Amino acid sequence: MQVEFWYEFASTYSYPAAMCVERAAAEAGVDLVWRPFLLGPIFGAQGWNDSPFNIYPAKGKYMWRDMARICAAQGLTLKAPVRFPQNGLKAARLALLGQDEPWGPAFTRRVYLANFAEQKDISDEGVLAGILSALGLDAAALTVRANEPANKERLKAQTDEAIAKGIFGAPSFVVGDELFWGNDRLEAALDWAKR
Repeated sequence: MQVEFWYEFASTYSYPAAMCVERAAAEAGVDLVWRPFLLGPIFGAQGWNDSPFNIYPAKGKYMWRDMARICAAQGLTLKAPVRFPQNGLKAARLALLGQDEPWGPAFTRRVYLANFAEQKDISDEGVLAGILSALGLDAAALTVRANEPANKERLKAQTDEAIAKGIFGAPSFVVGDELFWGNDRLEAALDWAKR
């Protein structure tokens, strides 16, 4: 079995998940599939035009404290983003191009670091181009490909697939027909995949 890792660049809890999921899956002997998608359409269908962590201040206060504990335990830097949530659309389009490429996971991790550790604007094409270039990739060519109508439609289709799978938040892990929601469900998803 394989584990599908569904993530959204604006999602706080997807950050620590993205930083450890590849290693955890390898140690478990489970194949991993990276699946970027967008939460905006899912939240919009529920009548939300913002993160639930902003809509419900007590929940947001708890989340940031919880994230501080999780990141400290994983040795990750956590700094409040330049705004929350950030617009991860352009990053998701690029991550989709790398979804099945060797550079995809490294790009994804670097975008999360830019957002939640380096306080960079991940909606800025210059920031994303810098990440691609640092990975030895042709940033200009990939940016053009990411913005082609076919890739935009592919990201929409992948988000529709997430909805069809019952995904309502990120990170989510899917094993066959089983859905595991939240950073703290990674081990359960890997255990299920090994059954």
